[in-house]
Amino acid sequence: MPDAWIDTSRRDEKDGKVGVVGYEINFNRCFYRYLSPRPLEEIEADIRAIEGDIRRKLAEVTGRA
Repeated sequence: MPDAWIDTSRRDEKDGKVGVVGYEINFNRCFYRYLSPRPLEEIEADIRAIEGDIRRKLAEVTGRA
């Protein structure tokens, strides 16, 4: 692999040799798929609905109408 390298400053705990055996999988590079955000109006409607739920629940707890 062109981007492979060995860290010569570290020693493997199992065999005591230079470098640690293993590899890294960059999940973003391999599996990331861009999803465009939802329309602003849809997000705003969701926020308003959640705010309404919060107001109703607070009214129940505080005893206000």
